[in-house]
Amino acid sequence: MKKISESTVKRLSQYYRILTDQIEKGRETISSHKIAEINQVTAAQVRKDLSFFGSFGKRGLGYNTVALRKKIGDILGLNRTWNVALVGYGNIGRALLKYDEFRKQGFLFQVVFEADENKTGRTDGGVEIVHTKDAPSIVASKEIEIVIIAVPAREAQKVIDYFIDLGVRAFLNFATTSIHVPEGVVVKNENMSIELEALSYFLTNE
Repeated sequence: MKKISESTVKRLSQYYRILTDQIEKGRETISSHKIAEINQVTAAQVRKDLSFFGSFGKRGLGYNTVALRKKIGDILGLNRTWNVALVGYGNIGRALLKYDEFRKQGFLFQVVFEADENKTGRTDGGVEIVHTKDAPSIVASKEIEIVIIAVPAREAQKVIDYFIDLGVRAFLNFATTSIHVPEGVVVKNENMSIELEALSYFLTNE
């Protein structure tokens, strides 16, 4: 598949959500102008993003919502399920475990790893909480593909290195620290403080 930028991938994710909403509202077609209006980009940008993957829609008729959503789902790998492990059963970890949108999008929690033995040996929402030392066998047996990191910042690099050694190549990091990984491994950082700072800037400079 053709290599595309991260910004394009993010827009495709937004288009996917727009199409899901339109389908739920019973709309069979949608124009590039409508997608652009909802997503606050230009129609030309929408068409350019989609053109990376072939020809879609018909001039004057727009895009079939179901067909386009399926195609974008194929591109983003959303028309399958992914085995996910969560590391860290603190406040953030517990909240993430209860976030149902992950399941709806095909990201299925298989296990929670936790270093505090007082928190292990139980389940939450049907997901078993086990000690991190047991990860080698569980990552293999449950075929874990993505690991979500919800541990203190000082522990994040060590934890990610540990799971890289177990063969995991994709991480979503909620720890507020910079992470260094080898080529072939991807880490996406989710820092809510940065988003709040962006809002603070907007309110300060409006």
